[in-house]
Amino acid sequence: MKRLLIFFTWLWLLIPVVGEAQQIRVLSDGLEFRGDLGSKQRKTVILQNETDKVKTYLLKSLRGNIGSSQRVRICIGDECYDPKKDLAKIKLTLEPGELLTDLYLEFDMGIAETRGSFDLSFVNESNLRDQFLVEARYEVEDSAVKVDEFDYEDIVLSDVYPNPSVRTAQFDYNFKNQSVKARIAINSFIGNPIADYELTPERNTLAIDVSDFNPGIYFYTLFLDNKNIVTKKLVVKK
Repeated sequence: MKRLLIFFTWLWLLIPVVGEAQQIRVLSDGLEFRGDLGSKQRKTVILQNETDKVKTYLLKSLRGNIGSSQRVRICIGDECYDPKKDLAKIKLTLEPGELLTDLYLEFDMGIAETRGSFDLSFVNESNLRDQFLVEARYEVEDSAVKVDEFDYEDIVLSDVYPNPSVRTAQFDYNFKNQSVKARIAINSFIGNPIADYELTPERNTLAIDVSDFNPGIYFYTLFLDNKNIVTKKLVVKK
């Protein structure tokens, strides 16, 4: 009888955990910051509320080996916060089924070559069991010893990340010539067209849902005014 009581007690405690599974999905897998000493980068964090309820989350903690000369900021729309100082101010509210795309991480590279990782833990303000994690990596390089091969005449384009990708593949870009027409075309390993995406000056991030892609190797090509500029490899995994 005592064993049955213990079993049903544990079962009752586990029910909320199961019920809260897959509440918020982080579609931006493995954010990567890679840049020169003293530079700053901004990455988009894409979240989706997969429930039929309004969800509000607070930032619980920032963990990781961030150097003393580096700085992380969390931006919600046009408002930016320092997670070390403004922990209580960082709040996210997602409507039922909402795809949130105006959450950003800004990372100051600092003054020393280094690499590391950090993560942000968010918790539901009304249910501490309901949490999600945003993970990021960074690498700070010295421009004196490398060449930025992604800085083209009309546009600056990051490499795709994460690569390999599981759910979402992202590009960061910045137009230097806003009159140029830019697009990213994705083809299969044998050259069959898969998708085509226009890059616009009004945004600086292209996020591609690759969850429906078959696992394997793909190639993406940057076109400027319909001219092939560069082709690189994208790997999709499940």
